[in-house]
Order: sequence, then structure tokens, then C-alpha cells
Amino acid sequence: MAQALRDWCEASTTTSKAYSAPGSIWENGFAESFNGRFRDEFLNTDLLTTAPEAQILADRWRWQYNSLRPHSALQGRTPLEAAQAAAA
Repeated sequence: MAQALRDWCEASTTTSKAYSAPGSIWENGFAESFNGRFRDEFLNTDLLTTAPEAQILADRWRWQYNSLRPHSALQGRTPLEAAQAAAA
């Protein structure tokens, strides 16, 4: 979508006052989806008192998210199940 808008601006000699570089939230919905999920499911639910505690709990949450959580892109399977199926 962002590329199409940029192409249209160039073709019509119109400029965008708000340029978003690649990797920005506007141009990377996957990153923003993860960030929103992390915020909603981790940062907004746990009271973190120290930086080491936050690191340990964030690592645990990330491991669970990347290993045990069903993902729609994997047809409802967990990443661990998908990796096992691919290895077989």
C-alpha cells in the first residue's frame, strides 16, 4: 500500500508531507502487529520492578509466543508443531 501511494505521488508530481521510511509502522504491519500484541499481553499486564526481571519475563513471553502459540499463518498450528512437521 505504501509503495502504491509513493508511486502515485511521484506520477502525479504530488509529494507526501509525511514520509515513512521502510521498516516504519506504516510500512510494516507485521512488526506493528507483534508490537501491539507484546504491549497488550505483556507490558500492560505485568508490573515490572527491575530491568533484569523485565528481561527474564520478556524472554519467557517471547519464547512462548514463538513456540507454543497457535498462529493463523500456520493454519492454527504452533510454530513448534509446524517445525516438527517440516522436519518429518
